[in-house]
Amino acid sequence: MILNSQITNWYSKHFETRLSGRHICLKHINPILFEYKKLGLVEVIGNSEKGEKIHLIKIGNGPKKVLAWSQMHGNESTTTKAIFDFLKFLLQKDHFNNEIEIFKKEWSFFIIPILNPDGAELYTRENANLIDLNRDAQNASQVESLILLDVFNSINPDFCLNLHDQRTIYSLPNGQPATISFLAPSADAKRTVTSARRIAMLTIARMNNILQSFIPGKIGRYDDSFNINCVGDSFQANGVPTILFEAGHFPNDYQREKTREYVFYAFLGFFKLLESNKELFTIKDYLIIPENEKNFNDVVLRNVSLNDEIVDINIQFEEKLLNDSIILVPRIEDISKKSKKTGHKEIDIERNELLINSHENVFVNEEIATIFFKKSKKAIIL
Repeated sequence: MILNSQITNWYSKHFETRLSGRHICLKHINPILFEYKKLGLVEVIGNSEKGEKIHLIKIGNGPKKVLAWSQMHGNESTTTKAIFDFLKFLLQKDHFNNEIEIFKKEWSFFIIPILNPDGAELYTRENANLIDLNRDAQNASQVESLILLDVFNSINPDFCLNLHDQRTIYSLPNGQPATISFLAPSADAKRTVTSARRIAMLTIARMNNILQSFIPGKIGRYDDSFNINCVGDSFQANGVPTILFEAGHFPNDYQREKTREYVFYAFLGFFKLLESNKELFTIKDYLIIPENEKNFNDVVLRNVSLNDEIVDINIQFEEKLLNDSIILVPRIEDISKKSKKTGHKEIDIERNELLINSHENVFVNEEIATIFFKKSKKAIIL
């Protein structure tokens, strides 16, 4: 079993540096896939609605089969980076050889690194036909949905990992951001704890136990409302234990480079490669993971003098693709006398007046280019 100190030291020196930032698409992973193809690890399993290749990576030859897919939503790339960190860990030859050999004998790990390459290219949630693939489980109206379903049926996995990102708005009752959230999706509208869902719950409990030593108090549990059109709910209803991963915000980590590291540790925890201070878990251990709340904004300007009132201005960043990079565009979400939201960054304006985009009037949903103090003309950097 690998110790936490050993793996953090390895990760700091050996993570997959060829992938970084938020915009990850085929052109970024193709050089890595080319290397893996030479090792016989990659096959093309189909093409997207616009004809882009969809790949399947397989590593290990064990009896326990796990199917994972990332970037079902094209603009949710953190887990893709973590997947390639994990693959680099499994393919390296200088550390943890015994643990890696045991993994390969016990597990067969199948990964679709980018299920929605069209959306990944454009940095959109939906595919080329503006369909949310995670609401297409029953209709299977898109070729990407059919490809995933075909792989699911052909592999007949013992476990599924549905890999996503969540927005910076998500918080936990302790006031911390939800850096990683998990869910054992419901298998029916009654949220019955079926055999498959129970297995998923206990596995999440173990991952949570391990991750608490890395990011204490920053792990949440996603809403378990049932929707048979969601892929995770559909697979769980079919009796296959399924876990939803939601990679979220870590303080000052808008590129999700720290979050990817913690997702990597979660993968190690899932496959029992990292030590845990507890080995037997119950459903209660899953249920004590706090549910996500939505109490964050990216920035809150406190105590702004506006139209003879003192107000708070809540600002949320909108992610936009520009020249192969994601820029964060601030937009006013709310104006209130005393906002109950917490800002990842908070600025006390101390009852001064502001000029936003060079004017005194402030509008909800306004995109912000500049903010200055009215009197001093000093700029505020968000």
